[in-house]
Amino acid sequence: MSRERLMRARRWVVKVGSALLTDVRAGLNTQAVNRWAEQVSRLRREGIDVVLVSSGSIVEGMQRLGWQRRPHALYQLQAAAAVGQMGLVQMYESAFQRFGLHTAQVLLTDADLADRVRYLNARTTLRVLLELSVIPIVNENDTVVNDEIRFGDNDTLAALVTNLVEAEVLVILTDQDGLFDKDPRIDANCTLIGEAQAGDRALEAMAGCGKALGRGGMLTKVRAAEKAARSGAATVIASGNAADILLRLRDGETLGTLLTPVTGRWAARKQWLAGQLNVRGKLQLDAGAVAVLRDSGRSLLPVGVTAVDGAFQRGELVACLGPDGGEVARGLINYDANETARIIGKSSDQIEGILGYVDEPELIHRDNMVIL
Repeated sequence: MSRERLMRARRWVVKVGSALLTDVRAGLNTQAVNRWAEQVSRLRREGIDVVLVSSGSIVEGMQRLGWQRRPHALYQLQAAAAVGQMGLVQMYESAFQRFGLHTAQVLLTDADLADRVRYLNARTTLRVLLELSVIPIVNENDTVVNDEIRFGDNDTLAALVTNLVEAEVLVILTDQDGLFDKDPRIDANCTLIGEAQAGDRALEAMAGCGKALGRGGMLTKVRAAEKAARSGAATVIASGNAADILLRLRDGETLGTLLTPVTGRWAARKQWLAGQLNVRGKLQLDAGAVAVLRDSGRSLLPVGVTAVDGAFQRGELVACLGPDGGEVARGLINYDANETARIIGKSSDQIEGILGYVDEPELIHRDNMVIL
């Protein structure tokens, strides 16, 4: 039954590691990327959204610059990332154009997803790209980060992107068949873990170290699964070298290691919204807006708000109060307090005329709201 959740999922994040993509001597593996592009294009035709999180820019930069060993100096790593990112983007765009799809480069850091305003900006951009049937290619912005380039990894970034786009599944493609109870490169008497619960501390003891080219190992993948599970997503760690791996996972085939969340997708997200953030302001709603939120599960529009309290910024958590003063919902707001005060009671098509621009048609999108 657990594998069936992969068959039902309509939004995936797929992370491809450096070991699958690159080689210091040969550079980018174009044939492998073409195979994944074909699989992703088939998923897209079936109505499944896919976001790719791709490593490889530093190793590709090393190849282009003729470097045989990964440098340690920060400025050299940043230079290699800048050079290599060009080849990475060119490769993906060429591969997906064969199937009539466009790609988009999205460079992020952990800081982008920790800041609520930048979080919403990234979320909105990715959501629009998916609506346009564009394949976002996400990578850590190694050219400008500092501590992330030394301690960060794209497994963690993939988990954060999974939370960001409310994906149901995170697939981490690696050069191993999945998570084993012992390191298969050292101990031949090892057993593949077919399924376990994300966050199980026993899994960390089983995880081994990474290879020289990449920054992440199996331990980072196990921890990424735990992060993805916070929004209710399941994680599969599987071999990117297996034929049609994405399509076979979509069909429910028992491949790799499936790490399932403790709670369901929406239960986890509600817990995050309801208990993990401080309320920065309040919105007074009319009875009609309360009914729409509770009965229809729709987004909160400006027309249903009668008053604003607080000095909140865009992306911060606000409480929504009914006519009796009781809290009926809370969520991440798309406009700051001053902008909100100017557009309350107005229809969404009036926002641009009042503010001079329109960021979102709703004050709080239903995906960023929990009904209490």
